[in-house]
Amino acid sequence: MFCSAGRKGNKFTGLGQILGRTATMKSLQSMTENTSPGLTSSNIRFVLVRTSHPGNIGAAARAMRTMGHARLVLVAPLHYPHADVTALAAGAEDVLENIVVVPDLATAIADCRLVLGCTARQRGVPLPEISPRIAAERLQQAPPNDEVALVFGNERSGLENEELMRCHAAVHIPSVADFSSLNLAQAVQVLAYELRLAALQGVALLPPPLKSDPLATAAEMEYFFAHLAQTLIDIDFHKGRAAVTIERRLRRLFQRAEPEQRELRILRGIFDDAQRMARLAGSKKE
Repeated sequence: MFCSAGRKGNKFTGLGQILGRTATMKSLQSMTENTSPGLTSSNIRFVLVRTSHPGNIGAAARAMRTMGHARLVLVAPLHYPHADVTALAAGAEDVLENIVVVPDLATAIADCRLVLGCTARQRGVPLPEISPRIAAERLQQAPPNDEVALVFGNERSGLENEELMRCHAAVHIPSVADFSSLNLAQAVQVLAYELRLAALQGVALLPPPLKSDPLATAAEMEYFFAHLAQTLIDIDFHKGRAAVTIERRLRRLFQRAEPEQRELRILRGIFDDAQRMARLAGSKKE
């Protein structure tokens, strides 16, 4: 469904200038300010990762614009800026004016509390798999102040396993088995349409869960996973065995739980104490 090319030759100039992380986050959060009345003031951003063909960026922008979305983030595009972007956008200049370019997916989703990754096929990463309609409902039900993201991989190889691991669920468009490849912009159109439909229908299938504290952001979850991995090493949990499988299963568990910021702080406090006790035990042996 989605394709790829190498990362060599990326140039971030003009609209593509790489900003400092703080400035980038401000740009991501203010992408829909002062835009046309037809655009949806939304907490939903579309993220295109390592796009190979600039025309697909423009076509994706047009697909988004027809459904009322304006927030487009590019992660390390191979060719951008490029004349084909404007040509294929066909009037969606207000989307192009709001584009933010970042060097990696971690930056693109750092402040997001829900991240859904679109993929054409099963990968080595065990993720819940949902349909475009369910994905749209989940995104639509997110609290208005919670930043959320819909992530698309590049045109040939899609999202890498490492990128999918940063997502809460995988979105799969149920195309036919003997001709399953969708153009990137077509996939964006399908998801943008489902989001539009959910918004028009006022999706409220389930009341949003009552949270006493905001959900953890993607960046906070990555700090948590790094702390968890180091703690398991410090307490010699793996006993010389490979850590990858356990870490992936634990990542899946905590992504599924969607912990609050306060809950993460409690868990990290437990890790701190476990690490302290491990150091004390080690010093007594010396």
